Amino acid sequence: MDNLKNILFIAHSYSSFQKDSINEVSKHFKKTNVLVRSNPIAEIANYIPIHSLDRFKLSAKIDKKNIPSNVNVYSTPIVYAPLDLEYKKLGERHLKEVEKSIKKNNIKFDIVQSHFTWSAGYVGAKLKEKYDIPVIVTAHGYDIYRLPFKDENWKKRIGYVLNSADHIITVSNNNLECIKKLDIKTPVSVIPNGYNDEMFYPRNNLDCKNSLGLPTDKKIIVSVGNLAEIKGHKYLISALSEVTKTKKDVYCYIVGGGALKNKLQKQIDTLNLNNNVKLVGAKPHEEIPIWMNAADLFVLPSLNEGNPTVLVEALSTGLPFIGTNVGGISEIINSDEYGLLCDPKNPEKLAENILIGLEKDWDTEKILEYSEEFTWENISKKILNVYTKVLK
Repeated sequence: MDNLKNILFIAHSYSSFQKDSINEVSKHFKKTNVLVRSNPIAEIANYIPIHSLDRFKLSAKIDKKNIPSNVNVYSTPIVYAPLDLEYKKLGERHLKEVEKSIKKNNIKFDIVQSHFTWSAGYVGAKLKEKYDIPVIVTAHGYDIYRLPFKDENWKKRIGYVLNSADHIITVSNNNLECIKKLDIKTPVSVIPNGYNDEMFYPRNNLDCKNSLGLPTDKKIIVSVGNLAEIKGHKYLISALSEVTKTKKDVYCYIVGGGALKNKLQKQIDTLNLNNNVKLVGAKPHEEIPIWMNAADLFVLPSLNEGNPTVLVEALSTGLPFIGTNVGGISEIINSDEYGLLCDPKNPEKLAENILIGLEKDWDTEKILEYSEEFTWENISKKILNVYTKVLK
């Protein structure tokens, strides 16, 4: 890239992996603008404790810390209810707000990248029609492995978005198989998510435990993810009920907020796991590496995934991964030297793998060496190659 081009991102957030990816590629552009979809209804959670809305608040969607000087971030607010019919209408409403922001902020752009097929991808497709500029759509997870297959109407909508793009990026070969089922003609590149190596790196385990107030004489398991059904936390809690029958010194900290908090806490109470399993709530992204470095194992019991960023973030701290063989996870955990996988919804096998993982003598240096290929600096080179192709 010649740094003379301007890029516009249509995104659903500017935080965590989307922020890290955008910041890394912005180094190769003169000006980067990011338009983030938001829902003002979520701000109710600032006044009433509605856990299901926490991650949709503007403060969660836009991380204002350490924004590069050539990056501008704007919110595009749309009031909508979390209903399928409302979500289908979101494409046009999102486009309208983006158009308003482009005009208001005098945004110039030579290329558009949309993160997620709907509704950001739809907006990108329409901007291509209006401005005759190349558009890249990134299909991450639910937006490609589930949404197009809900009904024929969704299949048509997502098919339109993907066939309108100049290039599709998706984060796993599993997602690529989903795209192939949709009769898409657009070229596709499989590029996994990366991690920010200025934030995620090995730190002293004891120091991290002390800074978080964790016991220093226990085996620590950490899991990071929204408290939603798809993340499978109830199976982790069931597995820990088995684990603690033989190992009383295992403590698990589940980092994340969401609608299932009360339900999961009730499960913990029922299984008498209050001493061993703690729901610690959502934490700032910069605190996550401290939790990972305080742990002996990272566990992700998801029912489905695209390619979870927390996976490579955990590896970057030298932490072995225990999880489920869903989505693109097995494409990263392709050896038992990096972690152990089992089928989803199988707490007995998950418990077995946790016990094996706690006893195994892991080669931390090998895990760290492997993780280096997933730094955003390395992953962004593959993304920039896509930009170069579509800008020719």
